[in-house]
Amino acid sequence: MKKILFVGAEAMPFAATGGLGDVLGSLPAAIRKKGGKDVDVRVVLPLYGAMGKTWRDQLEQVAEFRVNLAWRNQYCGVKSLVKDGVTFYFIDNDYYFNRPSLYGNFDDGERYAYFCKAALEMMPQIDWYPDVLHAHDWQAALSVVYLNTRYRNLPAYEHMKSVFTIHNIEYQGKYDMSILSDVFELGVEHTSLMRYDDCLNLMKAAIVCADTVTTVSPRYAEEIKTAEYAHRLNFVLEQNSYKLRGILNGIDYDYYNPAKDTGLVSTFDARRLSGKAKDKEAMQAEACLPLRADVPVLAVISRLAAHKGLDLISEIADKLVAENDVQLIVLGKGEERFERFFADLAARYPDKVAALLTYDRDLAKRIYAATDIFLMPSKSEPCGLSQMIASRYGAVPVVRETGGLYDSIKPYWEKDGEMLGNGFTFAGYSGAELHERTCAAIDLYKQTAKWKKLVAKVMRTDFSWSASAAKYLEMYDELK
Repeated sequence: MKKILFVGAEAMPFAATGGLGDVLGSLPAAIRKKGGKDVDVRVVLPLYGAMGKTWRDQLEQVAEFRVNLAWRNQYCGVKSLVKDGVTFYFIDNDYYFNRPSLYGNFDDGERYAYFCKAALEMMPQIDWYPDVLHAHDWQAALSVVYLNTRYRNLPAYEHMKSVFTIHNIEYQGKYDMSILSDVFELGVEHTSLMRYDDCLNLMKAAIVCADTVTTVSPRYAEEIKTAEYAHRLNFVLEQNSYKLRGILNGIDYDYYNPAKDTGLVSTFDARRLSGKAKDKEAMQAEACLPLRADVPVLAVISRLAAHKGLDLISEIADKLVAENDVQLIVLGKGEERFERFFADLAARYPDKVAALLTYDRDLAKRIYAATDIFLMPSKSEPCGLSQMIASRYGAVPVVRETGGLYDSIKPYWEKDGEMLGNGFTFAGYSGAELHERTCAAIDLYKQTAKWKKLVAKVMRTDFSWSASAAKYLEMYDELK
């Protein structure tokens, strides 16, 4: 039996802020399901104060011990529960993790160093050692580093393999060199391993130490070897390219399921789209837009940031709304300039634009279900889940060909009467290209029969974890 331990900073539904939480909340179960009795998948996370009472009440205490980190000696409790056949362990330390937010604290480096060391120290306490330690993003990077530098010569750890997954290379875990020993408990002999651009770089060190490095789409694996996308880590990734691969993320088909989503006014699937029309009408009412079945609803569900393509959307939005009979719903928070722009746009076009400057998962799903055309023109996108969720709910994506958007959405066209592709795509980072492809989608919407056929095709695109889980299992088997 292959034993896998995922180490990460967040997971749905326990505590999460973004895509990493979605992945760690669903990928382990998919691997467990695909591998069956041949695989034992477990996950270790911090026990955050944000974890809800429903889950907290199910926790069982399985260990208590002390963790040394440089001159510190801290309590560590380990609690666990089983969900979907996967055992989740939670590292309990109120000083580090019982805080209002998951990240953004002045001592995040120390918090996650403690977490990574606790994950390794936990193993003898629960009498379970994985064959593969699979760490995710910079917060878990030190678990790979500690395995190689501090635990590798211990009998129970000597054959343990490691995988490090980069979810977003922009966030690398950079710190001043002065805390190498005092916070990270690493000696001067590890300076060259940890140093990059005259600072400590946790992601760089994990890339060097890991047996295999993965990222969340094949295209992104190629992009991050270039200066344009790598935030200066391209040199390290080129040197370690022999162990780099990209595996496209999936989405949780139980959580994102328009046929069973109790939060919708009406459920629907690819064969029965009448329910989507009812959800569209309900969202128009909720967003204070005219109730019109004949007008296409366009949507943006995103953090309002330039690299998500919001500069392109704001560049064309006035023209797009003024010249087309459409409605636009924007859901998200972010940079003040974009919040102001969309609030002003909604004020100028109250019958066409709704700016919902917040974020709520349930509201997002209602908007996906109501949407006809989904805009996601990202400047960079490691994988992207929104285009997959939109497709699942019958919203046809308009995306830029980058990262996981390139791997998941292929351009619509027709050949010999056959409909190909599952969305509208463009290559250049250009407002003009976004505008042209969006208008092409609007024009196709007017051809009712073709549009319904495309929507059904889009909904049938397989974005489940099944294929990706098989690739992860194959990768683990290769780690001899």
